[in-house]
Amino acid sequence: MARRLTVLGTGYLGTTHAACMAELGFEVLGVDVDADRIAALAAGRLPFYEPDLEPLLQRGLASGRLRFTTSFAEAAEFGDVHFCCVGTPQGSESGGADLSQLHGCIDALAPLLTRPCLVVGKSTTPAGTAARLAERLAGLAGPEVELAWNPEFLREGHAVADTLRPERIVAGVRSAGAEAILREVYAEPLAAGVPFVVTDFATAELVKVAANAFLATKISFINAMAEVCEAAGADVTSLAQALAYDHRIGGAGMRPGLGFGGGCLPKDIRAFRTRAQELGAGEAVSFLASVDTINTRRRARMVELARELAGGSLAGRTVGVLGLAFKPDSDDIRDSPALDVATALHRDGARVVAYDPAAVDRARAAHPELEYARSVLGAAADADVLLVLTEWPEFTQADPELIGKAVAQRNVADGRGALDPAAWRAAGWTYRALGRPAV
Repeated sequence: MARRLTVLGTGYLGTTHAACMAELGFEVLGVDVDADRIAALAAGRLPFYEPDLEPLLQRGLASGRLRFTTSFAEAAEFGDVHFCCVGTPQGSESGGADLSQLHGCIDALAPLLTRPCLVVGKSTTPAGTAARLAERLAGLAGPEVELAWNPEFLREGHAVADTLRPERIVAGVRSAGAEAILREVYAEPLAAGVPFVVTDFATAELVKVAANAFLATKISFINAMAEVCEAAGADVTSLAQALAYDHRIGGAGMRPGLGFGGGCLPKDIRAFRTRAQELGAGEAVSFLASVDTINTRRRARMVELARELAGGSLAGRTVGVLGLAFKPDSDDIRDSPALDVATALHRDGARVVAYDPAAVDRARAAHPELEYARSVLGAAADADVLLVLTEWPEFTQADPELIGKAVAQRNVADGRGALDPAAWRAAGWTYRALGRPAV
C-alpha cells in the first residue's frame, strides 16, 4: 500500500508539491493555518498564478487523492510522510532567514505524532537548521519519528515540470530507512533516470543556497559586463553570445538585463552570507555582497535610461510600463525589479501607467499610487517613454507599428534585451537597452 503524504504549508511550493504528488498517485493532505487559502484550494482555485498547476489541482481533488485541512491533528493521523513546505523569508532586522514558520510547523505537528513516520524538510534553510530540528523533533515526538532534508529547486513558471521531471533529487538523511522512503516516494522520476544524490543534512541545505548563489553570480556577472559595455560602446548581447560558446561558461543565466528578483534568489543569497558569517566563513562568500549590489544597480540604471529618453527629466512625463512581475509566467511581485523601477519613476515625477498579464492585482494592492492598464495599448497610450521590464511573450511579440500609433513619442527602453531592435527602429522608435550602444 502506497504511503500517505501530508504537505504542511500551502504556499507556492506546498501547493505545487501536493498537487504533483497526487498526480503521481499518492493520497495527499495539504495543511495550512490560513482557512481562506485552504477553502480556495479545496474549491480548486489557486491563490497565485502558475501555468498548468490549477488543472492539476482540480484533477487531484476530483480523483479524491487530494484534500486540504487546517487541522494538524488530522495530518498527524493521516500521514506516513510529512513534507514541511513553509516559507523562510528574510528576517525583518537582518539578512538572515526567518525560521519562525518552520519552527511553528514542527512544534504544531510533532507532539501529535503517535506512530513511526518521516518528516521531510523542503524549505530553504541555513546550514545547521535541519540538525537542530531533528533534535527538537526527537524530543517532541520520540525516536520513531525521523527527519530528512529534501530541498526544492522550483522555477516559478515551470514548477509543475520541475516537480514531475526534476533535474536532480537531493536527500539529506541519517539512515538507510529514510533514504528508502524517499526513493519510494520519488520512484517515478527515479525510474526516468533522474539523479538521486544522498548526503548529510548540512550538505543538502547548502545545495539549494549554493545553486541560487551561483545563478545570481552569473546573472550579476553579465550585468556587470553590461555596465562596461556601455562605457566602452560595446554590445553586451553579442558579448554574452560569444561567451556562451565556451563550454566552461555556458549560456544559461547569462542573459543581460534588469537583473533578478522574486522571493528566492535575493533573500537566499543574503541569508547565505549571514549564515557564512555566523560560521566564521564570511570572507569565503564576501563576493555575494557585490553580486547583490550589481543587481540592485541595474534598476537605477533603467530609471536613468528612461530619463535620458524623456529628454533629461521625468517630471510631468507619461511612462508606459510593460511588466510588473519579477519574471514572466508568474504573478510574484516580491522584490520585483520591474515594480521597483515603476515606483522609482513615479517618485521622480512621472505619470506611470503599467500593465502585466498576471500581476496587476497584486501590484495595485501594494502600490496604489501607480496607474494600471488592462492591455499593452492601454499602458502605451500617450506615453512619452515605453519600458519593457518583464519579458512576457505578449510584449516581445507585440507589433511596434501598432503600439507606435498609441504613444505620444516613440521612445522604448528594453530592460530585458527581449525586443528586436531592428524591427522597432524600422518602425520609427528610438530604441535603448541596458548594455547596448545607442546607435
